[in-house]
Amino acid sequence: MNPTPDAVFDRIVRGDIVTSETVLADGYVAIREGRIAAIGQGESPAARVVSDHRGKLVFPGLVDGHMHTSSAMGWAGIEHATRTAAAGGVTTVCDMPYDIPRPVTDAAIFREKVAVVEATAHVDVALYGTITKQGGTGAILGLAEAGASAFKLSTYEYDAVRFPRIDHVEMEKAFAFIAETGLMVAVHNEDQELVEKLTAGALAAGRTDPIMHCRTRPPLAENLANATIFEIGLATGAHVHIAHSSLASGFDLAELYRRRGMQASGEACIQYLCMTEEDILRLGGKGKCNPPFRTAEEVERVWERLLKGAVAYVSTDHAPWPIERKEDPDIFKCAAGLTGLQSFAPLMFTLLEDRRLSPTLMARYCAEEPARFHGLLPKKGRIAVGADADLCVIERGRFTFDETMIVDRPECRWSPYHGREMKGRVAAAYLRGEPVWDGHRVLNAPGSGQFVPRQKG
Repeated sequence: MNPTPDAVFDRIVRGDIVTSETVLADGYVAIREGRIAAIGQGESPAARVVSDHRGKLVFPGLVDGHMHTSSAMGWAGIEHATRTAAAGGVTTVCDMPYDIPRPVTDAAIFREKVAVVEATAHVDVALYGTITKQGGTGAILGLAEAGASAFKLSTYEYDAVRFPRIDHVEMEKAFAFIAETGLMVAVHNEDQELVEKLTAGALAAGRTDPIMHCRTRPPLAENLANATIFEIGLATGAHVHIAHSSLASGFDLAELYRRRGMQASGEACIQYLCMTEEDILRLGGKGKCNPPFRTAEEVERVWERLLKGAVAYVSTDHAPWPIERKEDPDIFKCAAGLTGLQSFAPLMFTLLEDRRLSPTLMARYCAEEPARFHGLLPKKGRIAVGADADLCVIERGRFTFDETMIVDRPECRWSPYHGREMKGRVAAAYLRGEPVWDGHRVLNAPGSGQFVPRQKG
């Protein structure tokens, strides 16, 4: 459409507008200076540009509350991961701090990472902070002041520097400092002693086939860690968050501690809403993540908790390991983590459609709630007047997810969802009112994304 010189708005985006509460059929979002200025139905007001997506669903841009850009190749991964986010309609990512060669353990490193985000990101980025294995609690307040959206600690050690286990004494100190900031502390929740003993037994027996990943990280490993972190949270007043619960019991335990007056919560990664132990037999290393896939019955129980409001939000735990790190026939030698950003919106939409559930649940659990928990409201996560004009447009239909279409670097163009039939695709995405994806190409340049600090008040 030709520009209108006297237009009231910069852009109108038309379509069926999906909020966390309702769907406005034949609606529009009016944008001025990168923010939502009006929302309505029917005939839209004048604008310089009209983006007509009538017949499609217009969601708030998704907010992924848990993903990793820099575990495999350092901060150079920020550009690539945020490209695939843009293609997936994910307009804000909350990036984990376990980067190589240095995790984000103090304000100086945090500010360095912010500069890289501002120079290379395709979508907006919030950042977690963490602590060193010992003696790092004094940096917590500085990380909060620098704009961290949350903290991340672990009960399981993947690397003594990059991703350490924090012992109980140090964790209690850290939780007490984090409680002073008011920020959430997310915890990787697996009991190290149990996992190590079971893994050693499997190796001694020569069992390195895919199912042994699930057997050596049983529900007990998760439940033991959950109980520990919530007890420390109760003692310190911290808001403790299960970083990824594959089990309904994790959400039940969080609810129990909330009844005791504690801030306790947990998230469900999208794989725990659709993948089962049968899938790791098929996928091998491409299906390895921690915690592992569970039974089909457990997937149903997690859905029950989501629908009753016990789940904080749904995330991806996107971890784009190069494919060569996922192909060893010895499951214990494969890296743990799945790609998931570009499949996030179509997959969540499909899962809701399959269960005949409202698309408003995607707006709530994949945009508004992660933004709430990370302190990004009212700027992010909602289609609301005054919010950033971040939008994800879904076209209904029958599509097959094709990993070769992933826009990450070539060695990361793999997906556990390759070949899966989807009932929607991301037809367009907008970041602060500007188109960043047209259904085929990422449209913006590196550095178009911005760092988003935790919002004040």
